[in-house]
Amino acid sequence: MGYQWDFSSVFANKQLLWIGLQNTLVLGSVCLVLGLFFGLFVGAARFSGKPWLYYPATVFVEIFRNTPVLVQIMWFFFAFPIISPFRIDAFTAASLGLTLNTIAFSSEIYRGGLQSISKGQWEAGKALGMSYNEQMRRVILPQVVRRMLPAFMNRAVELFKMTSLASVIAYGELMYQAKVVSTIDFNPIEMYTTVALIFFAVLFPFTILVRRFETNSSAGR
Repeated sequence: MGYQWDFSSVFANKQLLWIGLQNTLVLGSVCLVLGLFFGLFVGAARFSGKPWLYYPATVFVEIFRNTPVLVQIMWFFFAFPIISPFRIDAFTAASLGLTLNTIAFSSEIYRGGLQSISKGQWEAGKALGMSYNEQMRRVILPQVVRRMLPAFMNRAVELFKMTSLASVIAYGELMYQAKVVSTIDFNPIEMYTTVALIFFAVLFPFTILVRRFETNSSAGR
């Protein structure tokens, strides 16, 4: 093939790509923080075994874990405003889809971490007169956080890659900006190659950090 690579239009539109990368990082960070925070409560509800907590949490997890994130984003953007009085912009719709999906997956990480603690730890906390919340805060969570860190970091990598799905509803993240420029300048090969390289440059150091945490966690057991 005699294709001639030309990245001049990529450099000419570097400001647009920079804005897209910033939007990607903002969207990913918001969804990660909210997803991990609320995932703790959903995971604790699933772990509690109390029917009034367990069953609603389980329904939530199964719905958002077993439906595509792309469908969730598009549903919030196109369908939700029809059945509700609220207007949803692209950022909000993308945030809802990615956050709820992250809550579902992170809750299972929390639940697995809690199940890894022996019953003796819980019984020791009860023997000291601690309430359930005190046991979680003082005894259980400090132990499981180290075990869960590699899984959470892997989830963060997956989440930041999934932000590219927000391009389908015209949120101005990196993929959307690249799509706009490639349509105007007719350079999809160069533009999407650049996007792939940017994602790689941002996420590869993080994956190295994940491996180190996994190695240290395994060695510390």
